[in-house]
Amino acid sequence: MLANDRQEKILEIIERDGSIKTSQLVEIFDVSLETIRRDFEVLEKQGYLEKVYGGAILKNKETKALNYSSREKKNVEEKKEVGRLAINLIEDGDTIALNASTTNLEIARLIKEKFSHLTVITNSLMIANELAEISGINLILAGGMYNKNEFAFLGEVTAKFFQNFSVDKAFICVGGISLKRGLTDYLMDEILVEKKMIDIAEKVYILADSTKIESNSLIKLSDLQENMEIVTDSKLSEEIKKEYINRGIKVRN
Repeated sequence: MLANDRQEKILEIIERDGSIKTSQLVEIFDVSLETIRRDFEVLEKQGYLEKVYGGAILKNKETKALNYSSREKKNVEEKKEVGRLAINLIEDGDTIALNASTTNLEIARLIKEKFSHLTVITNSLMIANELAEISGINLILAGGMYNKNEFAFLGEVTAKFFQNFSVDKAFICVGGISLKRGLTDYLMDEILVEKKMIDIAEKVYILADSTKIESNSLIKLSDLQENMEIVTDSKLSEEIKKEYINRGIKVRN
């Protein structure tokens, strides 16, 4: 296959799915990693996509992996709405896990005002700072490699830390949710931690503002499972909500 033809096919795939892994394209086209990387460079220069770790994302859709500081300013009211819904799912005496995210930081702020006895396990330095001096909060901070862009501990060491615990509820914010691909996110080091949180939780709440529903990030985290419930904001369309409910997936908004 000529390079131009292959690049057109790559664009078709990435426009359909929003993102693609380099390794997937190597298998599809039976070419080397270097060949796909050169294709990405050409398409990136043309303004069609953006290279990210392990693959590429479509440039003209809002699927970029913004850093924490940028995300904190995005969809603020929607995140607060999700936080208010999520806080009602927590009961005094619960043990909960919160992954590093701007939405879970909203939950941490609400926790300060509502609970007198709670155990919180997190990999987020921001959440830990929010809860560190609150009476009645038993705070456990996961260690590991510190990611300065995410203000969080991520990677294999952090994931292994979580396997020592069992929690009643995990609140996990992700980059995208779709019926086709399930739960997706951007950073492999973050995915490792999120997978372990899912493993140790009796109930999993997936938090996402409505812009992330039927949107894909680069890396698959998990299929949607029976013990999961999606918590989103009131802007989610009824049509999309019905599609999820018809598939047996609980949605709270």
